[in-house]
Amino acid sequence: MQRIFSGIQPSGIPTLGNYLGAIRNWVKLQDDHECLWCVVDLHAITVFQDPKALQQQSREMAAVLLACGVDPHNHILFLQSNVRAHAQLAWIFNCVARLGWLNRMTQFKDKAGKDRENASVGLYAYPNLMAADIHAYHATRVPVGDDQRQHLELANDIAQKFNHDYGVDFFKNIEPVIMGPAARVMSLRDGTKKMSKSDPSDQSRINLNDDADTIALKIRRAKTDPEPLPTEAEGLAQRPEARNLVGIYAALTDTDHAGVLAEHGGKNFGPFKSALADLLVEKLAPIADETRRLLADPGAVDAVLRNGAERAAAIADPIVAEAERLVGFLRA
Repeated sequence: MQRIFSGIQPSGIPTLGNYLGAIRNWVKLQDDHECLWCVVDLHAITVFQDPKALQQQSREMAAVLLACGVDPHNHILFLQSNVRAHAQLAWIFNCVARLGWLNRMTQFKDKAGKDRENASVGLYAYPNLMAADIHAYHATRVPVGDDQRQHLELANDIAQKFNHDYGVDFFKNIEPVIMGPAARVMSLRDGTKKMSKSDPSDQSRINLNDDADTIALKIRRAKTDPEPLPTEAEGLAQRPEARNLVGIYAALTDTDHAGVLAEHGGKNFGPFKSALADLLVEKLAPIADETRRLLADPGAVDAVLRNGAERAAAIADPIVAEAERLVGFLRA
């Protein structure tokens, strides 16, 4: 089986967008891949984090992943900072990657904004650490959204340059894995913006720990337009809010826009929103319940993470040690 690596930042309880765009697909990939799932707390501190909040959010993220179906027995779930190989290999990659490559990374420009002189070096070099996360395990596939494709291309560039510089065929080429019909779930308040944990309005998103009443209220209040749902998928083209809600329904039922509209097209939004809310509660309520159960016993969650870190290190440490030998580091 091919080895997959993917990570998620501990930036609060995941949203429906995180679930449909990434986490649910992680669970599916476990059937036919060897998987490493990482809570990337090293990436999180590229912007300042309150230390206590970071610890709590790291544990919460791990609990949510377990509640969603991540299997820590047949696969590996761990905290990035608990495996030192990530930071060790990232420094080597800092010395392999070229400034020109990093200057082309659009995500740094987006995140740093106009005040880029005040951005951390860590935020600038983030893609090198991401490359190290993957190459430390000789992973060959990474499930990502379109916004991360550029980082994977950089990771392959770094691997090729390392192999060329040291005359080896050591680091492997990485393939992106794009999955799911709802890779981009949009805000419930603005169908042109991605659903985000950072949006100041909690009404803009469904959180994976929302209870049934909260989910139903948020869907009822979700922005729509005055027209009924179209009967054909082409009718969604200029209707971002309608397209978003239909896309969510399609993803939850493993169908497409046309399939949803075959059942609900021509109806007003009231009945459709009610059906969507019921579907969301059916799919998400068990996740919220299991998350609460897991967080009631934080020691058990921490034990899963410790075990995962030990197993991850057993894979990464020999790979990174060989990379260090190739570079010429002397182990005195």
